Amino acid sequence: MSVKEIKEIIGDKKGAEMLQTIAALYPSEVVFSTSFGIEDQIITEWIGKNNIGIEVFTLDTGRLFKETYSLWSRTLERYQLSIKTYTPDATLLEDFISKKGPNSFYESVENRKECCRIRKIEPLQRAIKGKKIWITGIRSEQSVNRHDMDFVEYDEVNNIIKIHPLFDWTFEQVKVYCKEQYIPYNVLHDKGFPSIGCQPCTRAIQEGEDFRAGRWWWEDQSKKECGLHAVKS
Repeated sequence: MSVKEIKEIIGDKKGAEMLQTIAALYPSEVVFSTSFGIEDQIITEWIGKNNIGIEVFTLDTGRLFKETYSLWSRTLERYQLSIKTYTPDATLLEDFISKKGPNSFYESVENRKECCRIRKIEPLQRAIKGKKIWITGIRSEQSVNRHDMDFVEYDEVNNIIKIHPLFDWTFEQVKVYCKEQYIPYNVLHDKGFPSIGCQPCTRAIQEGEDFRAGRWWWEDQSKKECGLHAVKS
């Protein structure tokens, strides 16, 4: 089924109804990736509360914030979901750290991207292998690179169709919805973290800073992506 056909079937459906439609179209072939960010918690709420047949997975890079791990436990308790966990390949990670050290990602963009590849991209490829649809919590306003994306799109790199149910939501809408629905979210969001990734690579942002300024804060500001959501090769 093409991106255009999927969009036509989804129509004006939103939220849980959209996810139920997608799950019915592709039984056992839909996955949702959560990093336990505030957007992902909304999608987890829709899946968990409505018992939607979508597999939920996460990537444990080994360098997440303790607050993220705490929320992970709270999420399991609240929704009684199985969240499949993918970790870095031990041999690849051991070799990388042995050769370059534990903090080499500060030294060059190439080193940082290699770290992201080992800790995120390779595990992701295992997680989505054989699946047709990948659900994410991506929003358009999160970075300049995401403005040109669409809520349904074909990912050439991973040969999969991606759907972003919250694509047109603002950060304020996300926060309000979570508070109104009492959805648990990472306490770091209340401490200046709009985006939360690995602990060494994420910091709080100051008023007036770009949304992605807290990610890989020592690098050039123009293209801050780890490669998980590179739609084109």
